[in-house]
Amino acid sequence: MAITDKRTNGSVGSESHASRNRRQVWRRQKNRLALFLSMATMAFGLFWLVWILISTITKGIDGMSVALFTEMTPPPNSEGGGLANAIVGSGLLIFWATVFGTPLGIMAGIYLAEYGRRSLLAEMVRFINDILLSAPSIVVGLFVYTIVVMKMQHFSGWAGIIALALLQIPIVIRTTENMLKLVPNNLREAAYALGTPKWKMITAITLKASISGIITGVLLAIARIAGETAPLLFTSLSNQFWSTDLSQPIANLPVTIFKFAMSPFSDWQQLAWAGVLLITLCVLLINILARVLFAKKKFAGKKF
Repeated sequence: MAITDKRTNGSVGSESHASRNRRQVWRRQKNRLALFLSMATMAFGLFWLVWILISTITKGIDGMSVALFTEMTPPPNSEGGGLANAIVGSGLLIFWATVFGTPLGIMAGIYLAEYGRRSLLAEMVRFINDILLSAPSIVVGLFVYTIVVMKMQHFSGWAGIIALALLQIPIVIRTTENMLKLVPNNLREAAYALGTPKWKMITAITLKASISGIITGVLLAIARIAGETAPLLFTSLSNQFWSTDLSQPIANLPVTIFKFAMSPFSDWQQLAWAGVLLITLCVLLINILARVLFAKKKFAGKKF
C-alpha cells in the first residue's frame, strides 16, 4: 500500500512539474510575441516619422536663406521673396495666446489641485477640460468664427489669438494640476502647522516646487499651437503684406504654408517647404527644452 502511494505521489508530482513547464513555455512564447508586436509597431511608427523628417529637411533646406527671414511673401510667379511677415505674424499670435492662456490655465489648475479637489465643480471642470483636450482644432476655429468673426464682420488677429488660447488652456490646466498633485502633502501640512495662510502656502511652496513642470507644460502647449492651421483659416486668415495690426487679418506661417503648398507656382512651393522646416525645427527645439526641464525636475526630486 505504501509503495502504491509513493508511486501515485511520484506520478502526480511529475505531472505537476510537467504542467508548470508547459505554462512557463507558453508564457515565454506570449512574452516573445508581445515583444515582437511592440517592436514591430514601434518600427512602423518610426519609419513614417523618419520619412517625414527626411522629406522635410531635403525639400526645405534649399529654401533656407537670409531672404526667408527678411523679405515678405512674394506675389505669384515672381522671383525671390521670403516669409518675414508670416514669421512675425505667427510670433505675435503665439505670444499673445500664451500671455492670455497661460495665467488662466495655471489658475484653473491651482483650483483643481488645491481648492476644488473632489468637489462637483472641480469634476465638471475636469470633464470639460478633457473634452477640450480631445476636441479637433477646426471645431475650436469654427466656434471662434461664430462668436467673434461673425460679430466683428471681418477676420482679425485677435480672433486667431482667442482660438489658439482655447487650444492652449486645457494643456496648461492638466499639466499644472498634475504637477501640483506630485508635491508631497507633508509640505502642505508643515506650512499649515506654522500658521501659513493657504494662498501663501500655494505661492511659496507648491508652485515653487512644481514650477519647472508647469513651465514644461506651457512649452508643450506652445508647441501644440505653433503649427495649427484650421483655426487660423476661420479667424485670422492671412495677409499678403506686412502688418502687425491684430484688429485686421494678419499673416501667419501655417496658413501661408497651406496656401503656397496648394499653388501651382514652384517658388511658392519652395517657400512652403522652407516654412514647414522652420516650424518643425522650432517645435523640435521646444520639445527638447521641455524634456530637459522635466528631466531636471525629476533629478532634483530624487536628490531631495
